[in-house]
Amino acid sequence: MIRQGAALAAAACCPMTHLLAAQDTDGDYSIRRYLAARAAEMEREFLPGITSAADFEKHRPALRAELLDMLGLNPMPERTPLKATITGTLERPGYVIEKLHFQSLPGLYVTANLYRPTRTNERYPTILYQVGHANQHRRDGNKAANECQQHGSWFATHGYVALVMDTIELSEIAGLHRGLLSGNRWWWHSTGYSPAGVETWNAMRALDYLATRPEVDMTRIGATGISGGGIGTFWLAAVDDRVKVSAPVSGLGDVTFYAGEDGISRHCDCFFFYNRARWNYTNVAALTCPRPMLFVNSNQDGYFPMPSNERIAARLERLYALFGASDLVDSVISVGGHGYRTDIRRAVYEFFNRHFKTDARRVTDADAYQNADGSPIIERKLLRVFPEDTDFPKDSINTKIDEQFVALAKPTLPAAGKFDAWRNDLLGRLRQAAFAAWPASAMASYSPALGSEPRIEKEITEDGIEVLLRWLPGKGNTRWLIVLNADEDSRKLPEWARPVVGEDSVLLLSPRGVGPETWTQGKFPNPIERAMALIGATVDSGRVWDVMTIVGRRAEPNVHWRAAGRGRAGIIAAYAALYQPAIEAVVAVDPPASHLPGLARTPEEKYGPPLLNVLRVLDIPEAMGCLAPRKLTLIGATDVAFERTAAIYRAAGKAEHFERS
Repeated sequence: MIRQGAALAAAACCPMTHLLAAQDTDGDYSIRRYLAARAAEMEREFLPGITSAADFEKHRPALRAELLDMLGLNPMPERTPLKATITGTLERPGYVIEKLHFQSLPGLYVTANLYRPTRTNERYPTILYQVGHANQHRRDGNKAANECQQHGSWFATHGYVALVMDTIELSEIAGLHRGLLSGNRWWWHSTGYSPAGVETWNAMRALDYLATRPEVDMTRIGATGISGGGIGTFWLAAVDDRVKVSAPVSGLGDVTFYAGEDGISRHCDCFFFYNRARWNYTNVAALTCPRPMLFVNSNQDGYFPMPSNERIAARLERLYALFGASDLVDSVISVGGHGYRTDIRRAVYEFFNRHFKTDARRVTDADAYQNADGSPIIERKLLRVFPEDTDFPKDSINTKIDEQFVALAKPTLPAAGKFDAWRNDLLGRLRQAAFAAWPASAMASYSPALGSEPRIEKEITEDGIEVLLRWLPGKGNTRWLIVLNADEDSRKLPEWARPVVGEDSVLLLSPRGVGPETWTQGKFPNPIERAMALIGATVDSGRVWDVMTIVGRRAEPNVHWRAAGRGRAGIIAAYAALYQPAIEAVVAVDPPASHLPGLARTPEEKYGPPLLNVLRVLDIPEAMGCLAPRKLTLIGATDVAFERTAAIYRAAGKAEHFERS
């Protein structure tokens, strides 16, 4: 059933506005329309073809496997020893707080406070509480925030155990959530790393820890939290059936909001996975069905506006109905902005009481354990797991977990006589992992003959995407497609290209995001580059499509197309050639040797174009090698990694078609 506050009908949603006026150029509006259209396509249907509970159960394992994969949890990390350590306790009236840490992976420390009743001679229902982003008490961990203390204390005095756990960013040993939002770590796209994945893993390991506690009843595990803790609750309940009841608060929007309405600008990177399966985002919540769920939101919450909440709630109602379990999903709307209020706390406590204690009485002390003046009931530093900075463990990897968490591919070289099978396997997996958002086929478009005179034209490569072309006719039947970078002038042939093309004809391509009508780039909160991942793409995977489409439309007998680019553009040209047979040869000038930056991690470092999950399949040297038997020329490629490309060409029997100069 759906319950809403009485004042909801009269209250207006918080209007969504762009955060930075500087990002309201014509190019910004155009690309946002494109994102809105793609989001609408993805969310037009919810679980199409599923018309019964049996249908959903048949698909559930595959859906869960897809989610784990998109979170970077395929393969699943090893469940190494937790090495749980209690560093101190606090005695309070009727309950005890234990300050503890465990290692979800060796060196990945999770700090938490466990609230439990004083009496430990029975097993209690247990709540995993994941903290959000507000009240950032970094040194103490966000578990020390007022709301976290309030929830932990209430649960412990009402017959529950509650584990209040920090996130990696707002932990006593702080890692990073906002590598894309503000950290320019665009290589996260290529590795498939999202902080959502590591938070999900930490929460799963928290359940492993709770299973070791004698006072915890593992048949009655609940999960809740607000904002970042709300989405963490969704992730955990979706992938781990040990969560029997969940009450996420203000944690989930849909792709229509995030990508289509610029909602991503308001959110941290931990709210998102790399949506290469192009999911309707409600699928995440659907994986909890038919376990009891309380979907809690506020009617004036700009982070989670009501239209998105209502779409999700309606979809969940329909799915639970297939199980005959509509009474197990409930939606509560509070009047106000993003945050906790009395009605939210009461609704959450009553929901857990009903399902874990068969207690339907109204909660009358939802505001207990809060000081009237807003000060914490417990001094925050008293809740530290590591009281002094000198107590921090020396083996912590929290600050660099983004570099280590996702298992990257290490493809072997092709065996003798097996090159074609080796290449086809890699390209098939790469197509699924990195290029899922490509259209099924290139849209029909009239492309006039290039002719014998220079000219400029625009061309649509897919619905909503327009690119700029400049034709420079030359001699002979060889034509070069020169892919331009953003720092190159679209009006003339780059100097590096002159010795490459000689007197041949040239088509200069300014792909999407390049040229005079581009959108705002490299500026907080980077909404376009981040939202692309929610439709299963990156800007650069779209540029690969642009190259493929432009050449494909002009392929004709006895005309020889070659593609070239400098830096990242050269890599884009190479990836396009992998899937566009009309490109007979590729020249890459000063190509980066990897999609990963070097160890220094400075913004100035050059690395390959971000492509979703590409490093979970291959890296640039292997991708270049897959071009065999076509001609590949690398200019200025001094990195030893390209010896691997040479070895692949030798394995293909085409060593003479690979040249480094």
